[in-house]
Amino acid sequence: MKRTVLELINQRQRQVLVHSILYYNYNESIINDYTWSKFAKELVELMKLPEAPRSVLYKEFIGFKGDSGCDLDLCNEEAVRKAEQLLKW
Repeated sequence: MKRTVLELINQRQRQVLVHSILYYNYNESIINDYTWSKFAKELVELMKLPEAPRSVLYKEFIGFKGDSGCDLDLCNEEAVRKAEQLLKW
């Protein structure tokens, strides 16, 4: 099944945010730096598309340059819950 551009933007936003929370809040990482960087760079390009303003976390990622996740909302409740869930696995 083919994903829409909006679905891909939402997925990359969540991945970047959750893994930033794992890294900065819990000093854990379940993906390597190369993969995170790949997702982040892809997201930077996706955020330029006309579909981006309709994404779930659009406001959070305005100005995101893909070099670090430390300036993201690392207290986002949904993303923190997902990060904690991943840590349990």
